[in-house]
Amino acid sequence: MTRFLVSAIALATLPLGAVWSQPGGGPATQFRVVTVAEGLVNPWSMAWLPNGDMLVTERPGRIRTIRDGRLLAEPMANVPAVKASGQGGLFDIVPHPDYATNGWVYISFAKPAPQGDQAATTVIRAKIRNNALVDIEPIFEANAWSNSAGHYGGRIAFDGAGHVFISSGERMAPSTGDLYQHPAQQTDNHFGVIVRLNDDGSVPGDNPFVGRAGFAPEIYSYGHRNPQGLVWDAETGMLWETEHAPQGGDELNWIRPGLNYGWPVIGYGANYGSGTEIHASRYHEGMEQPAAFWVPSIATSGLMMYHGDKFPAWDGNLFVGGLSPEQSRISRVSVNGGTVTGRSPMLMQQYRFRDIRQGPDGFIYIATDSRSNQPTAILRLEPM
Repeated sequence: MTRFLVSAIALATLPLGAVWSQPGGGPATQFRVVTVAEGLVNPWSMAWLPNGDMLVTERPGRIRTIRDGRLLAEPMANVPAVKASGQGGLFDIVPHPDYATNGWVYISFAKPAPQGDQAATTVIRAKIRNNALVDIEPIFEANAWSNSAGHYGGRIAFDGAGHVFISSGERMAPSTGDLYQHPAQQTDNHFGVIVRLNDDGSVPGDNPFVGRAGFAPEIYSYGHRNPQGLVWDAETGMLWETEHAPQGGDELNWIRPGLNYGWPVIGYGANYGSGTEIHASRYHEGMEQPAAFWVPSIATSGLMMYHGDKFPAWDGNLFVGGLSPEQSRISRVSVNGGTVTGRSPMLMQQYRFRDIRQGPDGFIYIATDSRSNQPTAILRLEPM
């Protein structure tokens, strides 16, 4: 394993392989960075099984296993076909909260249409036997088919009460013309939504739009662009989401049932390149403001709520990954209820941070990514 010593240092350009930490902070926030595994291509998600195996999805369509600190050579078999182009491919993998009893893992991916060039965000559940997926069952297929190459969403989170949340992006639908008629503002589809299902894929009877004409009953919240992070905080019963915005305006949102989060009518972003206005306004009655936003954009990705014993000073903090080559960072965000009380950038460097998770050991794990599809590493933060 490769180790880098990290403490609070001034922000300055460092070579690839070195690391940044948040400015300031005392010994309780000092840490080292350990390289857990290398040679992964576009790692997108990380998960752990009770036997200690660490599963990593690679966006081109592979599930890899890290066992006893070693990346196994053979990918898992029987992974469904994915549309691995643009931002599409294999996304999240999340074990059921009762995995030790039922053996289910939930997997999201860009499902290619049988004919043509379209794809849609899809979730299955399966069991693992002899390094292969078996007993595969469909859970969700977004009514958001498009030949666009991006904005799939694809994150999965459980609330521990029998429900699963899934993010579905707006599939790069143009934010032009009548913004109020944008697909993310239409409620009979799954463009730009968070859905809530029972863990078998059925619709809970207490979903906010069940029985309402013009609303898909799976919808929990809508008006999203590209939800790239999703986490349920069991200690507070709150669902948090990070939303990858255009040029500026990345969002952290507290997701509540039935609410409209405004894309593209309101927001803080601008058109790529030109910087011209996208939104009708910054505020609109009946549309939610983000808990926090970033200008310039950090290209938000994975999201984690930390509740481990290795970094007690960070208990209850959110960690937001970033993909932007100019603003690459992890942002540590402190919250009090639904209010953000502080933000600190960490590990600002030349990495792209795709996913961030708390491991069963209480350490913080990070999946790094490469825009040029070069192999990258899984990292671990350990306290000093």
